[in-house]
Parts: sequence; C-alpha cells; structure tokens
Amino acid sequence: MSPASLAGKRVLVANRGEIALRVVRTCRALGCVSIAAHSDADADMPFVREADERVRLGPAPARESYLDIARVVEAARNLRADAVHPGYGFLSENADFAETVEAAGIAFVGPTAEQIRLLGNKVRAKEAAEKAGVPVNRGSPGRLADAAAAAVEADRIGYPVLLKAAAGGGGRGMRIVAAGEEMEAAFRASSAEALASFGRADLFLERLLRPARHVEVQVFGDGKGEVAALGERECSVQRRHQKVIEEAPSPAVDPGLRKRLSEAAIALAATVDYRGAGTVEFLLGPDGSFFFLEMNCRLQVEHPVTEAVLGVDLVAAQLRLALAGEMTAFPPGEPRGWAVECRLNAEDPARDFVPSTGRILALEVPHGGAVRFDGGFAPGTEVSPHYDSLLGKLVCWGATREEAVARSREALDRLVVLGPRTNARFLGAVLDHPEFRAGRISTTFLDETFAGWTGGNEDEDEAAGSDPSSLAAAVAFLLEGEGGNGAAAENPTPWATLPGWRTAGRAGA
Repeated sequence: MSPASLAGKRVLVANRGEIALRVVRTCRALGCVSIAAHSDADADMPFVREADERVRLGPAPARESYLDIARVVEAARNLRADAVHPGYGFLSENADFAETVEAAGIAFVGPTAEQIRLLGNKVRAKEAAEKAGVPVNRGSPGRLADAAAAAVEADRIGYPVLLKAAAGGGGRGMRIVAAGEEMEAAFRASSAEALASFGRADLFLERLLRPARHVEVQVFGDGKGEVAALGERECSVQRRHQKVIEEAPSPAVDPGLRKRLSEAAIALAATVDYRGAGTVEFLLGPDGSFFFLEMNCRLQVEHPVTEAVLGVDLVAAQLRLALAGEMTAFPPGEPRGWAVECRLNAEDPARDFVPSTGRILALEVPHGGAVRFDGGFAPGTEVSPHYDSLLGKLVCWGATREEAVARSREALDRLVVLGPRTNARFLGAVLDHPEFRAGRISTTFLDETFAGWTGGNEDEDEAAGSDPSSLAAAVAFLLEGEGGNGAAAENPTPWATLPGWRTAGRAGA
C-alpha cells in the first residue's frame, strides 16, 4: 500500500535548533507546510528561515516562549495547524501540553497524555514494567517523603544507591549516595534540582549497578496495540549522566540478547497501546542481565543512529501516523553496518565544560555519503545562554564498528567552529581511547578515564580542526564577510568580535 499523501498538511514545530530544522526539512520532503514557532532570540535561526511560515512565541527565556503552553497552542490554532511536533526537551513529555493540543482539535505528534503521565513518571513506569514482566532494578516502592525515608530504603536495598527525580530526564535531579551520612545533603540537592527542572521535587531511589551499560531500544507503536522494536542503541558514554557518544548497534549485544531486549520493550509499550516513537532504556550487566531504567515518551536525540543502520526515517513515520493514522512498515531483521553519533556542544572542557556562548563566526561541517551532520546553527547566528549547549550531532556510518569510529574521527578533524568553544577535541580523545575502540565501556567510563580532562593547553586555539583548508575558510569569513549573515561585514575588524584572538597569540580575558 502506498503511503497516504500529506501534501498541504500544516505542522507547527514547537521546538528550536537542530531538531526543529530536522522536522522542517522532513515536512518539506513530505509536502507538508512547516510553521516555525520561535522566541525573539531565535528569529534568525536556520529552522525559522527554512520554514514555510513562522510565528513569534515571546521573549528569549524558555518559560516565556517555548514552555508557555497557552502561547504555543494559541499559535497553532491561529495558524490552522493540523499537528504540533514537540521535538524533544521543552514540552515534548508534558502531558498537559499534549492534552491541550488535542483538546484544540490538533494532532499531537507523540503519545497520548495518559501514556505520558504513566510512562513519563519513573515510579509509575517502573510499576508498569513489573506488571508487564520486564525485569526491574531493586529500589524504593514509590516516591520518598523525605531524606529519612530515603535512608531507610537505602539501608534495606544496600549502598551505594542512586537518587532520581520521578519526572523528567537528562540526568537532572540524580545523585549517587555511597553512605548514609551523605543522604541528607544529596536528597536536598536532588529535590531542588528536580523542582527547578521539572516543576516537581518527587524522588525515588534504586540500587546503583556498577559496572553497567546503558542500552536502549527504539520502539514505535500505532496506538492500537501494534508495537515495532527497531533495535538497540549503546548510550554508556556519559558525563554526569548526560550522553556524549551513542552508537547502534551495541557492541555488547548479540542477536539473542537483542531479541530479549526487544521483547521486553514491546511488552511494556504494548500494555498501554503506545502511540508513536518512544525509547525503553535498560541497564545491562556484564553477565547479560538487564533491568528496566525508564521510558522516554518522545523522539530521542540519538535517533539518527537507528535511522542509519535500518534505513528508516523516524520523523516521517511520526508525521504519517499523526496526520494520516498510517503505521510505517519498518524493516525486520538485524541492523546493517554500524553508526556512531557524537554530540557537538558549545562548552569549554578546560573550564569543567561550562557552556560557551556567543556568535558563530564560521562553521564548516563534514557531510555527504556516510557522514551526516544534524545541526541547528549557521555562521552569524548566536549560541544563546537561554538554551542548552547542543550545536549539532555528527553521525557516521560504516560497514563495521571500526570503520564507523574511524570515519567519525576523521570527520571531527574536518569540523570547524569559529567563535564559541566546543567539545570537539574531547570527542576525538574519547574516540581515540583504546578502551572505547575495544568497546569496553560502561556508564562510568568517562568519569573514571577522563576525570579532569582539559585537552592540554587551554590557551591553544581550538576553534578549528586540523585541515588547513578549513582554517582558510574561517579566515575568509572573518576578513571578507563570507558565509551566512555577513558577521564580518557588520564588524569590519575581526578583533571587534574575537576578544580572545590576536595575531601574536591569544589575548588575555
């Protein structure tokens, strides 16, 4: 059966950056009309420029723009949107948002509000996983009333334990507690961070498994009980519980284990007639045992590696389901080849990875063939302090893991970002490490191996890769105003926009 036509369907993109640009471009390929909802800070970003239509949400702070449910839904209603795509982050796992969108007669590109309320809460999701027969880690039976209650549960389970926020994700509200005397301070810090990040301070705890891998299974449901599992991703390379490098498939998963992981993920999603794209995350032990971690009721940042090894388009599948009720016929069988994703962030490794902001003066990214770069910025655009530091995702495919890693390393060397500092050198160092090359990684790999890493001399120029032609392109941009929005033309001297650069070396702060 040929796919239903989506021509003329109107999709409001309720997000920003690289995921918003990805949705805009997929809309164009499907014949949909894309509507970019943006803050004042993002008015000139690529996702806004490339969209068919655009609408202002409000000022730069996310709570006054991207996180304002009333403003987003009003914009969708006024512009006659047929669907709202929330991307990831912001309101993507907000049940009230999903409910409000659909109450306005607009399709929400994601699961139902009821599914988000159940599976988006880690305590309730764990209970659902147990009922579905999915292995779960030992932990507290529900939310913890206070630090004293947490200490009682930790004594029962056994230290070390992991305090976790019941809502949200991304490692926020998470603390390792190694002994009883640490509990009160850790509980206070976790609950405060959870409240600030998700609007709820609810915590629970689990036994800390070490060593362990973080492996997740991509699922896609039709909302009527049919669920497809699209293989696993390896997400163990994390810094402070934030994923840094992901790959598909996992070097620790063979076909038999893949089948068991997939069956467990399907069992959980099928129990609630899950709709759309979602991810079931597991902790994988050295002996092949695995335990349910959480379920993300949205598209994941790392979804491109699954697309690369299966030859699918998950965003297109989301839109077809939301706009036409059509479930994509995903390919069965094992993944083809290997894919690695490196998250390029605007941050300074020499200063404990503090976010780095400012104008991007030059940007040169490798792409084409087996190399893909999903980015959201262009020369002349600003990395704002109001949002996260993700600049883009470098995704490289190879026939083998070794080839995919080597291609990723080569692509990083050809990458140029002039302006904010980035973690490009750090990514290269991780890819070069013998333990990573051998696939011997766990969730503590970065913390144990790269603690205190600064990349050498912090005064070295780290804005560009080693390719001389890339440096030449950056210089051409600065001196001639080439590339993007003409930043150099607006600032005739490069020293007006690069306070840390001089011909004789790097200037003082």
